[in-house]
Amino acid sequence: MIQAGPVDEFKKGLTALMEGHPRSAVASLRKAIEQDGANPFYVSYYGLALARTGLDWSRAEKFCLAALRVMRTQAHLYLNLAEVYRRAGKTEYALSTLSNGLQFTRCDRRLVQAMEALGIRRPPVLSFLDRKNFLNRQLGKLRHRLRGEARITAPEALPTVIP
Repeated sequence: MIQAGPVDEFKKGLTALMEGHPRSAVASLRKAIEQDGANPFYVSYYGLALARTGLDWSRAEKFCLAALRVMRTQAHLYLNLAEVYRRAGKTEYALSTLSNGLQFTRCDRRLVQAMEALGIRRPPVLSFLDRKNFLNRQLGKLRHRLRGEARITAPEALPTVIP
């Protein structure tokens, strides 16, 4: 019987996560970690899979934090930890994680988009007027169109990069 390598198990785990099967993802990612526990991607996605099962928030957080201690320059790892916090109802921690990630990832656009999806808003165009003022609303829409910025609609989406 041929045993699947850690990369194969990791791919199976990612596929299961993307298809909405976190329990089978946990099993596959656990096998990947058993074979190569030093890979921060395996560790981080294992934590994410644990969080998506909704069973063990503290272990999910520990795995994601351990991955970040090993590799601080990968945006995926910050996104995974932020999702763990968001699912646990700790939005402030998620925002803090994404903000910290911006310092180490050279302002990765995915982190900015995730922050926007969590509710970070730009200041009103005319700060002396209320945010809901007609002029601020129209100028804000114009600013948004001029910058060509798109908001992400599915913060659940997984990155498809495989290490």
